[in-house]
Formats: sequence, structure tokens, C-alpha cells
Amino acid sequence: MSAFPQRVGMFGGAFDPPHRAHVALAQAAVRQLGLDSLYVLPTGDAWHKARTLTPAEHRLAMARLAFDAVPGALVDDRELKRAGPTYSIDTLRELQAEHPGAALFLLMGEDQAAGFTGWRAWSDIAQLATLAVAQRGSGTGVASLQALPGVRVQPLALPPMPESATDIRARLTAGQEINQLVDPRVASYIARHKLYSPT
Repeated sequence: MSAFPQRVGMFGGAFDPPHRAHVALAQAAVRQLGLDSLYVLPTGDAWHKARTLTPAEHRLAMARLAFDAVPGALVDDRELKRAGPTYSIDTLRELQAEHPGAALFLLMGEDQAAGFTGWRAWSDIAQLATLAVAQRGSGTGVASLQALPGVRVQPLALPPMPESATDIRARLTAGQEINQLVDPRVASYIARHKLYSPT
């Protein structure tokens, strides 16, 4: 048995669709945090999203294609199977039970970090896991977390990446190409299943 605790990451998101910045964040986390495994979790009933998400089976399939090459990444469908709203605290508690004694890391972007105190049971999340935050901009998201009592924050260095799922969906609806923004296999999956097609 290893003398060092296992290092387990959790990366949740709509992944609607998963894009190159999502994958870059996962790769940076595995490398910079020395993760043994990284659970990638497409969200189920996203209580905080005003719009309707693309059906779960498509988001799961795209995530499996997108994160396939990330060492230690496990695309996990538990949140898609969970009845009712999806909360990070529930998944973190499950991962803690499955990996006793492990050091847990919760990955997030700066936009999520800025709204962290709006998450359900955020102080319990902070007790369970170190918050690993992608620094893609000003660093204000990291600073706001570091100001909270009892919150452990680990910034992740990432190059500026303009990709956003909102922009990709808008491009597809407008009939524009997205080949530079997503994995080629994700792009072909989207085309094959006519996802985000022009209305």
C-alpha cells in the first residue's frame, strides 16, 4: 500500500458540448495536482441552468470522446442517473466513501469560483475538498475563494483559452464550423446526431 494518500479529482459540468478548454483544464489538473484519478461528471438535473440541457446520453457520449486521452480520467454517469437536482456535495460525499483517506480536489473555472458561496452546502464542500481553480483571466475568482474562512484553494495555471460552450452552441445554430474548438470526434458526433442544428 502506498504511504501517500490517493489524490482524486472531481470535475462536473454540463459538457454541452465538451470543448478544448474543458480538456485542457482536466489535463492541467492531472499534471499539476498529481491526480491518481479524475472523475468527469456530466451533470444531471442542473438546478442552476435556466435552459434545457441536451439529452444526457449525448452529453455522456461526447464527454467520453473528449476526455478519452486524459490520463486517469473516468467519465462517470452517476449524476445523470440521480433523481432530482444534482448537487456537488452529494457526489463528493460518495467519492469520499469510495476512496477512504483520499485527498479530494474539486475542479472549477473562475466563473464557478466567483459564485461558489451560492452552491448548496458550500462550507461542507470546502471541508471535504481542495478547490482547484483554473486561472484563465484576472484571478478574481481565486481571490474571492481565498478570502473565505476554511477554504483551501489550489490555482491551476492555464493559457488563456476563449472556448465556451455557449459560443459553440451559438456558432452551430448559426451554421458556422467549430473544428478548432472541440475534439474532431466530438465535432463529428455533433454533426452525425444533428445537435445544436440551425433552427
